[in-house]
Amino acid sequence: MRVNSKRARIYFFAVIVAWNFCDPFASVAFEKLGAFRKECRTTCHQAEHILTAKKNKFAQAECKACHVGEVAATTVSAEFVAPARAPVIIDTAAVASPSPTTNSMAKVPAGEFVMGSNERWDDEAPEHMSLTGAFYIDLNEVTNADYKKFINTAEKTAPYHWLEGNIPRGEENHPVVYVSWFDANEYCAWVGKRLPNEKEWEKAARGEAGLIYPWGNEWSLDKSNNPYKYSVGTEPVGSYPEGRSPYGLYDMSGNVWEWVDSYYLPHPGNPVMRAEYGADKRVLKGGSWFDCLSYGCGLSAPTFNRSFFTPEVKNNSFGFRCAKNL
Repeated sequence: MRVNSKRARIYFFAVIVAWNFCDPFASVAFEKLGAFRKECRTTCHQAEHILTAKKNKFAQAECKACHVGEVAATTVSAEFVAPARAPVIIDTAAVASPSPTTNSMAKVPAGEFVMGSNERWDDEAPEHMSLTGAFYIDLNEVTNADYKKFINTAEKTAPYHWLEGNIPRGEENHPVVYVSWFDANEYCAWVGKRLPNEKEWEKAARGEAGLIYPWGNEWSLDKSNNPYKYSVGTEPVGSYPEGRSPYGLYDMSGNVWEWVDSYYLPHPGNPVMRAEYGADKRVLKGGSWFDCLSYGCGLSAPTFNRSFFTPEVKNNSFGFRCAKNL
C-alpha cells in the first residue's frame, strides 16, 4: 500500500499498532455466526452493554436465542437471504445530470434500515435503526475510464501509477485507485453528483433488513474480490453479479475500499470513545482485495465494516462511487 505523506504514514502505523491489540481471530470467527435477527431485543443490543455483549451472546439463553438461534450456527434462515430481484436502475441522463459518465445508478428509497453491528469491533456498534432520505447511487465503482475523462477535461493530475498519464493496459474497466478523498469528492462534483455519506452507503449495501453481506447473511468466497481468494489486485467492476446488494449494486464488498462523505465518529449511542475519532479522518466502506486484517478492517468486508484514514491518503485499494439527490 502506498501512503503519500509523512503524517499519513505515521498515522497508518499507529492504526496498525492499535488494531493489533484486538482479537486477531475476531473477523474470521464472525464468518461462523448464525442468522442475524433484526428484531433482537436482548441486552446485547443496548448501547450501554456493548463491552459485555460478546461475553453474553453465547452464554445466556436469551442471547443465544438471538445470535445462534434454534439451528446450527452456520445455517442462515431463508427469511434473511437477499431476495432475487431486478435492480432498480436509471441512467444518469434520466436524472438530467450534466455528467459525462456512462455509469448507471440505482434508486434507494427513503426510510429506516438496520445500521451497525454488535458482533465485532466496537466502532461498528451499536446495532441500531437509522434513517435516510431517498437518493441515487452508482451501481459500480468509478472506473479508470470514467476517471480518465475527468483528467482530460478538467486538466487534473492522473493517478501516480498511470505512466505518462495513461491507464494501465487492460484496466480501463477496473476501479480507479490511488485517489484521495479530495480527488473523489472533486470527481463526483464534476459529474454533477456527490459522495454518499456513511448511512447512505450502508443502506445501499445491506438493504432495510440489515444484511451482513450485500448478497445475504452467509459468507461466500466467490461473490466478491476478496483476500481469501489470494487476490493480487483489482478486478473489472461488476465481475460478481451474484454478490449484488438488494438494490442491485456491484462490489459493495471487496474490490476497493470506498471513500464516503462522513467523518470517523462513533455511531449514536456508542459509549466507547476511541482516540482515533475526529473530523480529521474520513470513513471508507466495503473492504477491498487487500488483506488488511492486521489492523482490524476484516477480510470478509461485511456491510457494517468501517475503515478510516486522513483524507489525503492514496493507495492501491482505495476508490469510490458517487451518489445523487433525487
